[in-house]
Amino acid sequence: MSNPKKRETFFVTNEAARENRGWILVDAAGKTLGRLSTEIATILSGKHKTTFTPHIDDGDGVIVINATGVKVTGSKEAQKTYKYYTGKIGGLREIPYRVMKQNKPEFIITHAVKGMMPKTKQAKAQLKRLRVFAGDDHQMEAQKPLTAAI
Repeated sequence: MSNPKKRETFFVTNEAARENRGWILVDAAGKTLGRLSTEIATILSGKHKTTFTPHIDDGDGVIVINATGVKVTGSKEAQKTYKYYTGKIGGLREIPYRVMKQNKPEFIITHAVKGMMPKTKQAKAQLKRLRVFAGDDHQMEAQKPLTAAI
């Protein structure tokens, strides 16, 4: 005999998650880097959906345009640096934010979103669905992206 008050929990399967996956277009012009990055990370991980399941990759893909128009607050534009190590002795390299914004504006958003994602295999797969473009044109029309109001 079944209990009428008993509720069943709904879990999304991997196959259903792949079928329901879409693409969302985000315009970064005039947006703050940190706030924009958290919204993108939420969409990539699927937390914006009502069917969110932690162990299933059911997030949508994100297309970011106008990466050159992203802004930072306070004195970060003058003080923020991006560091990497070449592997050689004394090989620590630092690139200021202003130089990075001129040379690789896509990297700024990708780096910020990657830092907000969990360090797991699932997050690596989700980050592969992030596409960042410096200008306002992109080659992703075939995915029929929906415009996000972020």
